[in-house]
This record gives sequence, structure tokens and C-alpha cells, in this order.
Amino acid sequence: MKQSGPVYDFDEVLGRCTRSAVHLEMRDSYAVDNESGRFAQWKSGHRYDPADRASWWRPWHDLIASTVRRGVAVRRARIVSEPVSEYIRFEYDGTFMNVAAGEFVRWLPRRNASDLALPGNDFWVFDGTIVRFGHFTGDGQYTGEEWTDQPAVAKLCVTAFDAVWERAIPHEEFKI
Repeated sequence: MKQSGPVYDFDEVLGRCTRSAVHLEMRDSYAVDNESGRFAQWKSGHRYDPADRASWWRPWHDLIASTVRRGVAVRRARIVSEPVSEYIRFEYDGTFMNVAAGEFVRWLPRRNASDLALPGNDFWVFDGTIVRFGHFTGDGQYTGEEWTDQPAVAKLCVTAFDAVWERAIPHEEFKI
């Protein structure tokens, strides 16, 4: 799929949202640079204390919290293999941070997604009209993003997200 419009700035697009921002994650591991240090710490036994907000609150959480305060519903769904990977355990342990910022998070075991039509890449959809795909290598290294405002692509992603969301388990009920 070719880029169909200008390259957007994530923070600006999220800042202009008025209704919804949804994120579908489908990988069992990511090697995102800004998480590699925290993942290594987690593997060494470090866990954030939910009561010590100053130790884990980051600019990302401010961005999400301000978006939610404007009335935008921010939802994240994760499709995961079971048993879950070590990286998914790390994400699971830190999901309280997303929830504290105002995100709704759900988990869908991959075996329950077999009959869903899903795009080939993780994505965000903003107000049902702008899509940001994230591209990763096989070992999870982030290689870039692709933006589109093509109505058919946005509809595909919204439909896929809604199908996952309907089946997924709310974070507070999902056990690993």
C-alpha cells in the first residue's frame, strides 16, 4: 500500500482527536529502543510500584491523560499467543500505567482470532479516519510508520479492531 497523504505527527493527530483513538497490537515481542532498558530492568526483577506514580509516569501518560480528559476514548487491544512470551509478561505487568492514564486495554488470545480478518501490521486509528501502521522487523525492531487517510483502509482497520475488541478480555479479568 502506498502512502496516500502527508506524513502526520502522532502527537498532533492525537491532539486533534475528538472521539476515539484505537490501537491494535499483534506481535508477541517488540524491540522498541525506548523500552529496551525497562525490559532489561524488568527481566532483572525490577517492578514498578503502582502507588509510586512519580517513578513510572512518563510524557506518554500525560499525552493519553489529556486526550482522555477531552472526551476521547482511547482503547488498546493486544492479540497474544499463549503461553505468553516474556515480553508480553513485561507488557502485562506495566499495563496498569496505561490504565492509570485513562486507556481501556483488552487482551485476545491468538487462538480466538483465527477467523478474524486482520491487517498485516499493528495500527492506530484516529477518529475512524486516519490510520498509522507501525512496521517492525521479524525480531521486533521498529522500522518506521506508514500513514493513510484512505477511507477503505480506515474502515478495514476500524472493523478489525471492533471485532477484536468484542472478543477480547478486559485487562482486569485477563490472567497470564
